[in-house]
Amino acid sequence: MPQSVGVRQATVTRNTQETRITVALRLDGAGAARLATGVPFLDHMLDQVARHGLLDLEVTAEGDLHIDAHHTVEDVGITLGQALARALGEKRGLRRYGHAYVPLDEALTRVVIDLSGRPGLWFHVPFTRARVGEFDVDLVREFFQGFVNHALVTLHVDNLSGSNAHHQAESVFKAFGRALRMAVEQDPRQGDVLPSTKGVL
Repeated sequence: MPQSVGVRQATVTRNTQETRITVALRLDGAGAARLATGVPFLDHMLDQVARHGLLDLEVTAEGDLHIDAHHTVEDVGITLGQALARALGEKRGLRRYGHAYVPLDEALTRVVIDLSGRPGLWFHVPFTRARVGEFDVDLVREFFQGFVNHALVTLHVDNLSGSNAHHQAESVFKAFGRALRMAVEQDPRQGDVLPSTKGVL
């Protein structure tokens, strides 16, 4: 995505001995996504984030999938967090806080986010089985831990009900997208003011 003045976007490339990842993020988008992580279920979840967050999101990843998907999923979360931090800039005029309740059939998840400048994850998702297809559901937490550590946000994720692990995971990512969409919105009442009594986020 080309850079231009006033457009809240960022492109970040992260290369390690385990993964090679590029994330391009545009906050004021239309929900478009181009995803090629090599982990189909992760692509499906990131598509939910883009669509429900009204973000334009491109992710390409090459990882050591011959071992397992852990490094790829975690490092995509890290790189997305870095991209968000860059795209937000000085955070002036933002709503800062966002929240969403999202159901998917029997599953219901609440996500609350604060663009606080402080990393913190509270993750309570009692998955009803260990895998969705080939995807290890433990990696959902790893994705969000990587994200919050590098986006420098406070994130609460609570799955309130659910008996189908796919539904649980999808409601988590949809609610995350919706909460993030609210938090990054420009608040016309804020003007150019930083939404913090400390004067820093």
